[in-house]
Amino acid sequence: MITPKYLNKGDKIAIVAPAGKIKKEILNNAVKVFESWGLKVVLGKHLFDNYFQYSATDKDRASDFQQMLDDDSVKAIMCARGGYGVVRIIDRLNFTKFVKNPKWIIGFSDITVFHSHIQANYKTETLHATMAAGLKDKDSAQSLKKCLFGEQLSYEFEIMPLCRSGAAEGVLIGGNLAILCSLSGSGPDIDYSGKVLFIEEVGEHPYRIDRMMRQLKRAGKLEKLAGLIVGDITDVKDKDMPFGKTAYEIVAEAVEEYDYPVCYGFPA
Repeated sequence: MITPKYLNKGDKIAIVAPAGKIKKEILNNAVKVFESWGLKVVLGKHLFDNYFQYSATDKDRASDFQQMLDDDSVKAIMCARGGYGVVRIIDRLNFTKFVKNPKWIIGFSDITVFHSHIQANYKTETLHATMAAGLKDKDSAQSLKKCLFGEQLSYEFEIMPLCRSGAAEGVLIGGNLAILCSLSGSGPDIDYSGKVLFIEEVGEHPYRIDRMMRQLKRAGKLEKLAGLIVGDITDVKDKDMPFGKTAYEIVAEAVEEYDYPVCYGFPA
């Protein structure tokens, strides 16, 4: 994997909104945080446009992202928020200059499309991390800062009963579970073999989580993993007729026949 250059004080970081729309007041904090790190903030031209549920039209969202990909002075691109929309613009983008001058792409949720596309096609590291809208969380902000500036990271979290112990090493892939399923069989689809897969999800029904895990399993994505990391699966919307299993139990059942290590509740 290719590692983009770590940031130094005085470097430029861009904020763009490739998916959902966002209000100016929400980003004011993000700008202050980045400036307190000694970074110069560059905002996308269409960052605060408003086009139905999107921040701007497909053309304008793609244009903003393309500009930041092509600008050699920009060392990192922070996505303002998730939502939906990246899959609508990914095929409009040209990564030629990005390949010559890799930079950090930061975000989660719908930004999983970027992570998968860049890993699958350009073997370059990206950051599944808090977005501009979430920088108000001090722990997330501090973790991101350490990563961007090349400082050592460490994680501590409580081991859950479902965890399966063991040691694993491999390229870390993944992101939002629904997005990963939607990308299966398309250009941004990653080869899962020998990788450590990370998944997270929010606001889904248990049966949908089960269906997505079964889709990945039937597609052969889960069989040859080196390990599985399960982050937060929150705001699960069970129906009047209960599914009968928690989200973590659904995941555990899908991978029970494999022998690689699995951890749940990873703080990402």
